[in-house]
Amino acid sequence: MKIGCPKEIKPQEFRVGITPNAAREAIAHGHSVLIETGAGVGAGFTDQDYMDAGADIAAKAADVFAEADMIVKVKEPQAIERKMLRKEQILFTYLHLAPDPDQTRDLMESGVTAIAYETVTDANGGLPLLAPMSEVAGKLAPQVGAWTLQKANGGRGVLLGGVPGVGPGRVVVIGGGVVGTHAARVAAGMGADVTVLDRSLPRLRYLDDAFGHQFKTSYASEGNTKELVYSADMVVGAVLIPGAAAPKLVSRADLKQMKPGAALVDVAIDQGGCFETSHATTHQDPIYEVDGIMHYCVANMPGAVARTSTIALGNATMPYMLALADKGWRKACEDDPHLLNGLNVHAGQLTYYAVGKALGIDVLSPALALKE
Repeated sequence: MKIGCPKEIKPQEFRVGITPNAAREAIAHGHSVLIETGAGVGAGFTDQDYMDAGADIAAKAADVFAEADMIVKVKEPQAIERKMLRKEQILFTYLHLAPDPDQTRDLMESGVTAIAYETVTDANGGLPLLAPMSEVAGKLAPQVGAWTLQKANGGRGVLLGGVPGVGPGRVVVIGGGVVGTHAARVAAGMGADVTVLDRSLPRLRYLDDAFGHQFKTSYASEGNTKELVYSADMVVGAVLIPGAAAPKLVSRADLKQMKPGAALVDVAIDQGGCFETSHATTHQDPIYEVDGIMHYCVANMPGAVARTSTIALGNATMPYMLALADKGWRKACEDDPHLLNGLNVHAGQLTYYAVGKALGIDVLSPALALKE
């Protein structure tokens, strides 16, 4: 199989879908790899690095899309890229379709078979291809939130760790999953007063047992959530429903009860965001203000640390990429039901229930898609 990797064109996206090591592995399996020139530069990989691994270099993205049997990316294909996809081609990348009807429609019209990183599962009920980027985004959230809190950026002017005689900043993390856990650990390490909210009592017990000395936990009832959000200097939104639109957990009315200049960091923005007033921003222009509350809603947070993120993502995606290339998508998905859970679009039909529910589109069962 010919595996293609174009350069990411989403603004300030510096990651790349295939590392030189992943290219080398694919070539060792008997496949060919085509990389668009300059695709890896943002992550610190040169064209020569890929050529040394045995990959070929394409002069432009159109060549990659035209020649490759499988396209491997990081971010969802942009409108110009979607026009280059074709029937019987495999697209393997993050998609985040639930809040994106235009992309969903274009992928269906292209006839491509699209497998989304964020809905591939594992035997433990986890999301193995989302987890590494969730870890990165979680660790970044307090860092960018602390920057947002600086007075010059419109924030409250609060130092998270405080100083002798001045108490620490209060951080509330909504969601105790991968993002939330890493955000809480880093915020606590910065000296903040941290509380993690979640609706799963087993998860709260785990967090309390594992990290009780570092941060507090609380049940995410509506009353508890509002009370803690209103008193917070920073709120990190870290709630994810696989493949579905994120729930809105902080309303615009809530902003008026919050501390002026408090920071909202919405790590769920790729899935539509978990604050009512969230809209996607970029690394170039990351923050905005609504009703005196500062919002940080960059849709590709891990792109800020592109080298770490690329290597971490490549480590996670490589076994699945090789399975798809070695076996073809049908056999790979038949052999691995967790990979089948990643199937979102096939031959003009939507195949992921949560996206169909969010967008009001009929869904074909992935099991039936295998037989088409």
